[in-house]
Amino acid sequence: MEDFLYNFANLESLARVWPLLLKGFLMTLLLAAVIVPGGALLGLAVAVLYSMHRRWLNWLLIVYVDFFRSFPPIVLLIFIYYALPVLGIELPAFLAASLGLILNSSGYYGEIFRAGIESIPRGQAEAARATGLSHLQTMTHVIVPQAFKNVIPALTTNTLEVIKSSSIASVVALQELLKSARTAESIVFNPTPLVAAALIYFILLWPLVRLVSALDKRQIAAR
Repeated sequence: MEDFLYNFANLESLARVWPLLLKGFLMTLLLAAVIVPGGALLGLAVAVLYSMHRRWLNWLLIVYVDFFRSFPPIVLLIFIYYALPVLGIELPAFLAASLGLILNSSGYYGEIFRAGIESIPRGQAEAARATGLSHLQTMTHVIVPQAFKNVIPALTTNTLEVIKSSSIASVVALQELLKSARTAESIVFNPTPLVAAALIYFILLWPLVRLVSALDKRQIAAR
């Protein structure tokens, strides 16, 4: 038991590197604050454009969504940060990580919003257009609010995955929580910082996990 506590719950080691872990945690929060709304808004734009039912546009959107859902996000981040400078486009680590994760998550958010929009009876859109509303006004005031309500559980689940995916930002040398924990581990020669990082992720994401569970139960009860 002593060996376990020394290696995985070493409070002395944790006290030495706690400021580093806190810095990484704040960076993870900042990343999440950028990539979640960024990916969701871009995904919503994709879904709204898809609802216009222009064949050539839908094909482009399908290619966009399929590409970013299929392309490994870690490779995308590496390409943006290390390959673009060869073309004369050099981005700071935070911007490169944010851009890569926004593009990746927008594909998933786009599919979720598209499913939500398609779950609304077409008659509602036709009735709104008959009153003189444009397509954009119809989507904004009539369709999207209802679609959003229908896909809240899926959106919340995807947001969980997006926040967890922020850990791969370490590949572009961004000092987020996981990167900070690894650096701290090399300083104290002890894996306790990694355990602490895992606990921080759990505390951060557990409320969302419970929210997803509650929303799923609510939807099942409403059927």
